[in-house]
Amino acid sequence: MQLDEFFRGESFDAHRFFGAHPGEEEGAAGFFFRVFAPGAELVEVIGDWNGWQGQPMERDSGGVWSCFAPGAEPGQLYKFRVSQKDGRVLDKADPYAFSAELRPRTASRLTGGAAFRFSDGEWMHRRELNYNRPMSIYELHLGSWKRKPDGGWYRYEELAELLPPYLAEHGFTHVELLPVMEHPLDASWGYQVSGYFCATSRYGQPEGLKQLVNALHLAGIGVIFDFVPAHFAVNDYALACYDGTRLYEYPDGDVTYSEWGSCSFNFYRGEVRSFLQSAAAYWLGEFHGDGLRVDAVPNMLYWQGRPERGVNSGAVDFLKGMNGGLKKLFGQVLLIAEDSSNFPKVTAPVKYGGLGFDYKWDMGWMHDTLEFLALPFARRGEQYHRLTFSMDYFYNELYLLPFSHDEVVHGKKTILDKLYGSYEEKFAQCRALYAYMFTHPGKKLNFMGNELAHFREWDENRELDWNLLQYPAHDSFHRYFAALGRLYAASPALYEGEYDSACFARLPVSPEGENEGVYAYRRSAGGQTVDVVVNFSPHPLEGALLGCGEQVLLRELLNSDEKRWGGGGVGNPAPLAAFPIPCGGEPASVRVRLAPFSAAVFREEPAPASGGQCWVMPGAKYTTL
Repeated sequence: MQLDEFFRGESFDAHRFFGAHPGEEEGAAGFFFRVFAPGAELVEVIGDWNGWQGQPMERDSGGVWSCFAPGAEPGQLYKFRVSQKDGRVLDKADPYAFSAELRPRTASRLTGGAAFRFSDGEWMHRRELNYNRPMSIYELHLGSWKRKPDGGWYRYEELAELLPPYLAEHGFTHVELLPVMEHPLDASWGYQVSGYFCATSRYGQPEGLKQLVNALHLAGIGVIFDFVPAHFAVNDYALACYDGTRLYEYPDGDVTYSEWGSCSFNFYRGEVRSFLQSAAAYWLGEFHGDGLRVDAVPNMLYWQGRPERGVNSGAVDFLKGMNGGLKKLFGQVLLIAEDSSNFPKVTAPVKYGGLGFDYKWDMGWMHDTLEFLALPFARRGEQYHRLTFSMDYFYNELYLLPFSHDEVVHGKKTILDKLYGSYEEKFAQCRALYAYMFTHPGKKLNFMGNELAHFREWDENRELDWNLLQYPAHDSFHRYFAALGRLYAASPALYEGEYDSACFARLPVSPEGENEGVYAYRRSAGGQTVDVVVNFSPHPLEGALLGCGEQVLLRELLNSDEKRWGGGGVGNPAPLAAFPIPCGGEPASVRVRLAPFSAAVFREEPAPASGGQCWVMPGAKYTTL
């Protein structure tokens, strides 16, 4: 690392200089320590090897304190004792520490020795951004996915055995880990960080997390780390007022603290930008991360997350610099913005004036869809635009469709329980909802438990309710979700060219479906055409006309009302043949049959020249082609 780059905010490797690193001096083995604390009167290193008695560090002109501690060994604990100008003396964790002791204790831990040897070279060579490949992300909190019989956490190494086969079986292409950086409070879910370079000790040591990532890669699963550069924990042993001054946060004022009560990073300070950029690079490089999901982007783009307060130009410049630098260093890594704002060009490359993200969460689609399905059935016709609006703006950015952890906590209810209706109607609608999600343009993200049709809100202190699979409704939904994932991955029309408007078209349904909550559309790409009909109404579709081209057959690939998924068995078992009745501008049409609250996915095929039978009218009408 070049110190001048660090001060200018251009470093991506500050962790290789700052912190604690093993070495030798005058033939003695030990550790070199360096910390940035320009406002401190004195800094000492204290730890297991010196009985926690202070060893003074030397300061250079830039405010960097350093020393060599002979006898310090990997695994030992340490802190920096910082004497502040106001007379206070605080023992601080190392901002650049690679490991820490388990909360509620707060010391940093020395690391060194033999490094984990990854065996994922093939994966790393062929990974890509998945623009024209399927991407279905499983958002996961490591401490509450599954727990041991005694209620304890599984270690990283144990999760390396449990997690990869589960994700592969359910068609997930990636897993997104809620922040695994060290944090003091379980209830923050990792979003108020105290150690930006520490894999949390809750589940083991850094080498164990590397083993988990390696196992996921060998199973064909990408790993996305949740990254939190907007704000940090206020605990006095961590970054807050680190040297007695507002070193990492903004000076005292109305922007010092975020809406969550945490400290907001000061993006106008070069040393802070270098710190965060280096942390991002550390997780992508050291842990072979395939991407970062950047949390709370609107709270960075706008002061206090409020557009009326204006754009935070320092944060905008930071995001551009970080994203551009990470692309230069790592190439095909996914950079995903959790952004609900209307800030322009979030997914445009930096060189074209954009922020440089690869994908942006489509929070509008999520809110509109769930709010529509929470409406009483009689009101859905008047709110039909909520279903169709997402495609009015979809091509403005590269969107990802999220049903995330934020939607299943704090009294919001789970995805299943948000849906209006009886117990049986909720399950039927949830099956139709997920058919809609997996066939709508945009990559997919689901929080753990969504695949179980979880009824209880997520609680970080408990594992998922795996006992739900003892009940037929949940078990069949679980299998249905996995079948949807397999269908999605096997259907090029559902992922290739999805950011090209020429690959999507709405289809007419007659009688007019808008007042009944019926939505139909066509996806065409990769030499395949798929038609989708979703019936979010309480009424069956009996022989409704679906507009299509001439000389085609529609073969049903999936119907959410199949009995094996817990439905009533209403569907279209034989291929549907087009016949010359125009429908909504389409030259021909087919007659489709759907149960209330159901969805059907069809593949278009050319009609045979002659012979054969195709079902064109529910109720035993056949035609010879």
